[in-house]
Amino acid sequence: MKRITVFCGSSSGIEEIYSSQATLLGETLAKRDIELVYGGANVGLMGAVADGVLNNGGKAIGVLPNFLRSKEIAHKQLTELILVDTMHERKTKMNDLCDGVIALPGGFGTLDELFEMLTWAQLGLHKKPIAILNIDGYFDSLIAFTQTMVEKGLLKEVNQQMLLVSETIEDLLDKMENYVPPTVGKWIDKEDI
Repeated sequence: MKRITVFCGSSSGIEEIYSSQATLLGETLAKRDIELVYGGANVGLMGAVADGVLNNGGKAIGVLPNFLRSKEIAHKQLTELILVDTMHERKTKMNDLCDGVIALPGGFGTLDELFEMLTWAQLGLHKKPIAILNIDGYFDSLIAFTQTMVEKGLLKEVNQQMLLVSETIEDLLDKMENYVPPTVGKWIDKEDI
């Protein structure tokens, strides 16, 4: 993997471990010579992961919608800042630029980005690894809910397994490096249940 897109909060959250792990992820990407693609801001977890990359000699590419420039203040030290018009263009550009995706703690925007990438993978639009760094159990309830989707017959287990999860950065990156995408479609028939 040459580039990884990281989706995460433009806020830091109340747990210090979110910021420290975001920074450590950035440091690890730089040390592995993996470029960062992210939302382009210098605030919150977004800023922490970018600083982790940049402070360790790595490259960080930001993708920021014009209308967010005043709210998510653009990081000034980025390798490259790409300005787009809409949130959808942002997600499309981030997908185009990366070889895989990692989600860190965040809010609705982070989940929107994560689930759009999962949906695209499920539909066969890409075969990239999609991962969650489950810092301090942040995503436990979400992971449990994906199991409910499987149990209720609305998500195939093979599609649930597209979502790679780990509590440690190195393990997560190793899982991403070894990821093999499913070869079945998303549609579920009654006889599949």
